[in-house]
Amino acid sequence: MTTDIDIDEIFTQVSARLREKFPNRSASEVEAAVRAELDLLANRPVKDYLEVLTERAAKKRLKNAVAAA
Repeated sequence: MTTDIDIDEIFTQVSARLREKFPNRSASEVEAAVRAELDLLANRPVKDYLEVLTERAAKKRLKNAVAAA
């Protein structure tokens, strides 16, 4: 079963949720993390969980950046 995936919609939704969770981070920083993780995952064969996997990975990336700072 194939589902239609709208990469732009996933980017928009995940970015919006993470901007709320990381209000101390700039929108461009959050969006860069989301875009980087989405680009890594977008070419994987199974796309059913692309949104949740992107959000988890971007959240981890943002948390690690805070810890490293």
